[in-house]
Amino acid sequence: MKKHDTVKTAPTAATPAPEHEAIEIAEPAEPGTPEEQLNQLKELLAAKEVESRENWDRFVRERADLENYRKRTNREKEELLNYGNKSLIEEILPVVDSLERALVHANEDGISAVVEGIRMTHGMLLSALKKFGVTPVESAGTPFNPEFHQAMTQVTTDQTPPNTVVEEFQKGYLLKDRLLRPAMVSVSTAPK
Repeated sequence: MKKHDTVKTAPTAATPAPEHEAIEIAEPAEPGTPEEQLNQLKELLAAKEVESRENWDRFVRERADLENYRKRTNREKEELLNYGNKSLIEEILPVVDSLERALVHANEDGISAVVEGIRMTHGMLLSALKKFGVTPVESAGTPFNPEFHQAMTQVTTDQTPPNTVVEEFQKGYLLKDRLLRPAMVSVSTAPK
């Protein structure tokens, strides 16, 4: 029987190789010296150690990528839960504004039953919005803050400090901790 030209080795437990890959070692046609065989085995071992390190590095990178993906999807899920109803609330806010304007004008006319009905509807709508984390931005009498206020006009006055909100034309709202809509205000300036 003739010697085989190649020898297939099984993967070890420390570095499993796929079943379809066979490690081939070319043996000399004539038996080599023990030193030559030892050198061949050392070369093969060194190559497998390099491959093992590469596989480990690849595994660590893939594991980190997977963990980053999980964190990102959890963050996106939380964002969706917290701010997913933003567009619905933005559609409801003009209704709140209209009710507030109706209350202001109805008080002037003195129609008490209508005013009371509008006041109750307005209160119910605000409490429903509050359940979803919508809160009004307090503006009148506060210092102007461009993060929460949109200046519509400037009023020259000495009754309030400069750069103070004098009048609120339209309320601003926060959704949880994020600005949903800035308040439209007039801002005081110092007389010249």
